[in-house]
Amino acid sequence: MTDTRQKLIDFISAEAVFHGDFVLTSGKKATYYVDLRRVSLDHRVAPLIGQVMLDLIKAVPDVVAVGGMTMGADPIAAAVMHQGAARGASYDAFVVRKEPKDHGRGRQVEGPDLAGKRVIVLEDTSTTGGSPLAAIEALLKVGAEIAGVAVVVDRNTGAREVIEAAGYLYFAAISLEDLGLN
Repeated sequence: MTDTRQKLIDFISAEAVFHGDFVLTSGKKATYYVDLRRVSLDHRVAPLIGQVMLDLIKAVPDVVAVGGMTMGADPIAAAVMHQGAARGASYDAFVVRKEPKDHGRGRQVEGPDLAGKRVIVLEDTSTTGGSPLAAIEALLKVGAEIAGVAVVVDRNTGAREVIEAAGYLYFAAISLEDLGLN
């Protein structure tokens, strides 16, 4: 395990894991909640997320952009883009809206033109795989090629299986075990 990854795990454990009774996006109940926005928007942690995610996806060839469903994926994509630039890599970022805009250009996918380009769909915390699949649906409409899905924290609640069953590679940086939650 890298020092950077361990620092990220420590920040997430200390500042983004909450215990109690929670209802997840899936409707399921949980006794803990991982709120990555608590740390993904933190100046100390965002660079760590970018570095760890870069290490996670570096072996995937010809990827030109990263992003996913707004809001959870937005800070992750920005961190990857900025840390990539610091390392000499050229990843652009994109944002996928839940619905196309009803004004302006009416776009659902914001950012660079992704037609014919390989992208990685990002997610902060995965539960069901629904958000990445929704992002993928919108990205396919604009002609993007999906190189895989990469998540910061995998809750081990079936997202991997759903994404892989849909035919996409799945990468997770941190597991529940890493956070002491299993």
